Amino acid sequence: MTRLSVEMLAADAAEPITSAGDAQLGVAVLAGIALIVVLITTVKLHAFLALTIGSLALGVLAGAPLDATIASFTGGLGSTVAGVGVLVALGAILGRLLADSGGADRIVDTILARASGRAMPWAMVLIASVIGLPLFFEVGIVLLIPVVLMVARRGNHSLMRIGVPALAGLSVMHGLIPPHPGPLAAIDALGADLGVTLALGLVVAIPTVIVAGPLFSRYAARWVDVPVPRDMAPQPDVADAPEKRPGFGVTVATIMLPVALMMVKALVDIVVDDPEDGLQRVTDVIGSPLIALLAAVVVGLFTLGRAAGFTKERISTTVERSLAPIAGVLLIVGAGGGFKTTLIDIGVGRVILDLSEDWAVPGLLLGWLIAVAIRLATGSATVATISAAGLVAPLAADMSTTHAALLVLAIGAGSLFFSHVNDAGFWLVKEYFGMSVGQTVKTWSVMETLISVVGIVCVLLLSLVL
Repeated sequence: MTRLSVEMLAADAAEPITSAGDAQLGVAVLAGIALIVVLITTVKLHAFLALTIGSLALGVLAGAPLDATIASFTGGLGSTVAGVGVLVALGAILGRLLADSGGADRIVDTILARASGRAMPWAMVLIASVIGLPLFFEVGIVLLIPVVLMVARRGNHSLMRIGVPALAGLSVMHGLIPPHPGPLAAIDALGADLGVTLALGLVVAIPTVIVAGPLFSRYAARWVDVPVPRDMAPQPDVADAPEKRPGFGVTVATIMLPVALMMVKALVDIVVDDPEDGLQRVTDVIGSPLIALLAAVVVGLFTLGRAAGFTKERISTTVERSLAPIAGVLLIVGAGGGFKTTLIDIGVGRVILDLSEDWAVPGLLLGWLIAVAIRLATGSATVATISAAGLVAPLAADMSTTHAALLVLAIGAGSLFFSHVNDAGFWLVKEYFGMSVGQTVKTWSVMETLISVVGIVCVLLLSLVL
């Protein structure tokens, strides 16, 4: 099991900060979510303030001490910024280097030249799926967003037509395919076979990503028509354009460096599986999201910045300019993480686990339903996967190898159901694509639900023939 999985298990096992009954907790959760939505959509309050107020109200309504509620919120905010926030900052630096050096133009020109308008969503879902295979969702987002936004703007494509397939590719890989933390933790808890799970996961992932990506993006583009946000799509300074652009190969290699480092880590973890082994300890460091992205940024200073003829002062200016537009994003995503942690700490996940013990439904569907309930309540796909896998683990003992693997996939599909305001990923997508809360629900939330539903349908169909 990965270190992240162990930490999430520990967090989920902690004692709740309130002794409120199930009904009071249910009312508190609904009221907290409703308050956040009203403050943002009706009062027009900034999302950071709305999430902060909503988190405090949630704790008070749940009967938790105010100091404990504050500690939960600030702890969740801090851990989210320490994790996702640093990755977003590094991704912003890399994106600005790509834009200012002309490397992003080189990639976009190549994509536009080789993919027609109709083929573009399919090209984006393929690129996102390949890149997202070894990456955490947040890392994939910060690597792909600059390219997605530039392709949409330069090719005059609908942002949703291009962005939704990319998001679908990343999300499906994150929820269904090892070596991502959730699937790996479920495989460990259920005693499933890694190879069988990976093979069946790919079978389930292909139709799922097609439906939720290129096909759904047609409707998403009709429902939500937003311009490409200029702040989130770094644009080179025309007055100070580089005399030369880095080559296509070296630009792609720079972007793919974190992918390669994290893939090496994943393969070593699978083959060696010994935390004390020297090779695994080295790959655990170089393959961590922070180090992998930092390495890409440092390499990019030379392969992109210096290759474009930038001076040291110009590179410094580029890095400085990259950070200002993401300040609001970091605060909102961090507050979303704080709200999620408050939900977990008041014991919502534990209530759902207790209630689900009496659900009389088939094992695969039960695993999916439990994961859906925990995902809706806590906003965390990883917590939903780990908790659901732990609850249905006894069922896997009597299952065949293939059905145990399908149970892992059923739980993974459930963990992606309807991302909303308690999910930091919801706010990340909202801010990057410049959408309102309602628009994000119509696109991102519906896309996540499609992935979940199509995923469980495919799992159930496979269970009939395997």
